[in-house]
Amino acid sequence: MTDPVTACDGQGPPVDLENQPVIVEVRNVNKAYLRGNHVIPVLQEINFDIRAGEFLALMGPSGSGKSTLLNLIAGIDKVDSGTIVIGGVDITALDETELAHWRATNVGFIFQFYNLIPVLTAFENVELPLQLTGLSRSERREHVEMALRVVNLSHRMDHYPSQLSGGEQQRVAIARAVVTDPTILVADEPTGDLDRVSAKEIMSLMCRLSRESGKTIIMVTHDPKAAEAAQVIRHLDKGSLNDAHP
Repeated sequence: MTDPVTACDGQGPPVDLENQPVIVEVRNVNKAYLRGNHVIPVLQEINFDIRAGEFLALMGPSGSGKSTLLNLIAGIDKVDSGTIVIGGVDITALDETELAHWRATNVGFIFQFYNLIPVLTAFENVELPLQLTGLSRSERREHVEMALRVVNLSHRMDHYPSQLSGGEQQRVAIARAVVTDPTILVADEPTGDLDRVSAKEIMSLMCRLSRESGKTIIMVTHDPKAAEAAQVIRHLDKGSLNDAHP
């Protein structure tokens, strides 16, 4: 039976996108991979914009290019041709060193399998991205405590990942993603390893980040229930962008 209550209920109205500036511009992007002697096209002539505060879901069958597109926007991978401009910066023109610095200050990552360091506490995991900044120890602590409050895990900050549930681990991962106040949050199947109840809690949290904190979120998902949390859903099929639904 379909649950009539959505993850965004009670989270306030979505951001009015028409009055927001474009923060991500994707223009004529192409990407292919070499498999043996064969060139496998993955993305073909992709064009779209994302506005500040937009919560975008990228959907499509396996092999459609969703994760590749997410990785290109996040600066993890590089385009073969075309441009991606984020916050006025053409990331396709950056070299590897510049791109690494840009990622550290502009992108928050949320992964399907959390990617927490098992020998570090929740606090220490969230603090990791701040180690690359010039913040003092006390300033880092203030930022980490604030991020853990946002995900309602202040009481678990001294626990290790093995002492946390899957949903709690993902909330720690989200705190780690937002602790640097990045320009964009990218999420690759953030509910893929969670039960339905935990998945709904995570999507509720992401709704709150979008609607109350104005975070720009780009999420890849196979889950139609997770996609319901997004303001905009775009579909990829065989490397082409087919449509967008508000």
